[in-house]
This record gives sequence, C-alpha cells and structure tokens, in this order.
Amino acid sequence: MKLLKSLTLLLVMLVTSCVMRPSLQSSKNYESRYESYPQRNASYQLFYDQLSPYGQWTTYQNYGYVWIPDAGRNFYPYLTAGRWVMTEYGWTWLSDYAWGWAPFHYGRWDYDNYYGWFWVPGQEWGPSWVIWRRANGYYGWTPMRPGMNINLSITGGSRDVERWNFVRERDFTSPDIHRRVIDKRDNEMIFRNSSVINRTYIDNSRDATYVSGPAANEVQRSTGRRIQSVPVRDADRPGTRISDSQLQIYRPRLERTSSDQSAPPRVTNPEEIRPASERGGVIQRRSQASDDQNSTRSQAPRKTEERTVKQKEEKKKELTEPAVRRRK
Repeated sequence: MKLLKSLTLLLVMLVTSCVMRPSLQSSKNYESRYESYPQRNASYQLFYDQLSPYGQWTTYQNYGYVWIPDAGRNFYPYLTAGRWVMTEYGWTWLSDYAWGWAPFHYGRWDYDNYYGWFWVPGQEWGPSWVIWRRANGYYGWTPMRPGMNINLSITGGSRDVERWNFVRERDFTSPDIHRRVIDKRDNEMIFRNSSVINRTYIDNSRDATYVSGPAANEVQRSTGRRIQSVPVRDADRPGTRISDSQLQIYRPRLERTSSDQSAPPRVTNPEEIRPASERGGVIQRRSQASDDQNSTRSQAPRKTEERTVKQKEEKKKELTEPAVRRRK
C-alpha cells in the first residue's frame, strides 16, 4: 500500500513538472523579446542627445532649436553619403551617416546663406521628406522646407532651383548617386521642363501619408535593373542598416506636449557659429564607402581674420532685424 502511494505521488510530480516547464519557457521568451524590442516612444530629448556628438545645436528665428551637422561645406541632405532604396512606402533614403536615422526621416531641412543646411526636428516619421519632379530623362528631388506639408509638396512645392538635385534616370539607383548629380548650372533648364511626381502612400499604422516618388516599374525600365522592394523593420536602437534583405531602422513615435522641457545638452550661440564656407567635415559614416569627398577629414580653406569678423558682424545685424527669409 505504501509502495502504491509512493508511485502515485511520483507520477503526480512528473506530470506537474511537464506541465509547468513550457509555461516557464514561454515566460522567459516573452521577457527576452520585451528586452530586445522596448517601448518605442520618445521625446525630442532623444534627438538632442543623439545628434549632439555630430553637430551643433543652436537657435534660429521662429524655429527654436535647429541642428547643423559637422558634415562639411559640400554637404547636401538626401544626396551626400547615401542612396535611394525602394520599400513598401516608396523611395526611402538609406544614409551612411551614423545619425541618418533621424534628420532624413523626421523633421525638415532648410538652407541659410551663412549657416548652410540645418535641420528642424519634427515628430512624424517618413521614408524621406522631399519633393519629387521628373523631366525628360531626369529625376529630381529637394528637401521639404519647414512648414511644408504633403499637400504643398504634391502641388509643386519649392521653386528654389539651386537646392534641387537632378540625376539622369539611368543613374537614379546608383550607390554613389552624389557623383551622378547634374551640374547645378543646368538646374534652371531642367526644372522649367519638369513636372511634379505626386504619387503617395498612405500608412494606416502611423496615420500618415508620404510622397513615394517615381514608380518602381518606370525606374526599372529607365535603369535596366530589377527594382525589388525591401521590407522595413523596426530597430531597437538608433541606426539604419540593411541586414538579411531588410531595412532595419530606428523610428520611435515622438511625443511632444506643452509641458515638454526637452533641450539640447549644449546650445551654441548663433554668433559663435562659423560660416558654412569655413567649416570642415569629420568622418561620421558607418563605413568607408566610395565617397572620397568625405573619406578623409575635409578642411575648409583658411580665410583672413578680417573677413570672418565682418561676416559675424553682418550675421549679428541680421539676427536683430525682423525675422525674414534670407534665401537666394
């Protein structure tokens, strides 16, 4: 009788052990997934902290805090150190810069004759924030300016032709697209004979609409290369890369309220920023790709001290005047 009770107790323990183990294993896997893919909500403080090592935060007119990258005087957003790849959202900018996950997918870029290109943070993620045009044999794009929404983009947008990038259709998917850009002196003629590309993609998951750029079948016909869409997957830390035929990109949902106290760790006085023509660039990319323009530390030509002082005085005078656009 005692033997029978012992065997019965042992059997109960074995059954209980078998039932519990899968539950414990499942709990462990869930915790592991949670650690790898944390809640992706963030404030502007993420931008301020992550971009500070790669440029200067300053204030600009009515924009508030803006960021000027240490990328050299020849830097152009959506052209330097990167390329276009097709995703489910349309043409998506794949940047080689370590900081490219933020300024090319959130916010807007603008240009100042003194500062050069600068970035204004924004909350909405997108594959890129550019306006597209097509001319006979050419594709063109330019960054959306601050305050420009999707409706203005598809109706024409910026006509500042010097800020447009045009390439021949056959060169559009080139990995060294910065080498293929048409001479800016030809922009006026190409722009005059171009039309807006107003194709859009509606992203229901983010309640957003993007300008998707040229149709994939048209680009495939123009380049003679097969255009294959690359799926986009969320990364769990800042960065962008293609791995296992997937575009992994960090794209948290940004939240900003009236009580938000976010601020850059260091804000440079506008009067202390050197003009774009005198700023050198530093190596900031993930890899030493084919861009020999930035493969070594770029140094701007030395200027006379008198000219620098004069430019700073002129800039200080501008900053005290009413906020007007200082664009060419």
